[in-house]
Amino acid sequence: MSRDQKFFDMYSLVIGGLAAVALAILVLAMKMSDLTQGVYTRDVGEYQAAVAERIRPVSQVYLPGEEHSAAVPVVKAVAEPEPVAAALTGPQVYNSACLACHASGAGGAPVLGNVAAWAPRIAQGVAVLTKHAIEGYTGSAGYMPPKGGRMDLSDAEIEDAVEYMVGQSR
Repeated sequence: MSRDQKFFDMYSLVIGGLAAVALAILVLAMKMSDLTQGVYTRDVGEYQAAVAERIRPVSQVYLPGEEHSAAVPVVKAVAEPEPVAAALTGPQVYNSACLACHASGAGGAPVLGNVAAWAPRIAQGVAVLTKHAIEGYTGSAGYMPPKGGRMDLSDAEIEDAVEYMVGQSR
């Protein structure tokens, strides 16, 4: 068999396959057309109303002397519920606010889990640590910003974070 005959056979096979795919698409399109043509026809009132709604003018202009009574707009006051922020747990607050300094010791912050660094602070009491965490604290070792720089946190969330860090550092 010559090389030309092999090319012609392969070419014929590819063209035949493409023709079959095109014929299948044509049959599918005709079938879908038959199924959907009954949905809207141009003579049905619903179709005419839909077209009129789509092409209606946005507004109208009235010349002086022409009167048109406009409907009075009605404003309904809807009471919006207060957004309720989900309270974060101690570990979540630590991971979102405290981790930046208390994982690396930045600014003189005691590293979480370092018992020697936390012992003198824990000896002051959890209430003092919580107060320093909420209000901020400047000591000889460094600076603690109020609420760890996250003013959106509640006092209860800060207290949970302090208790978590104290528990991890005993």
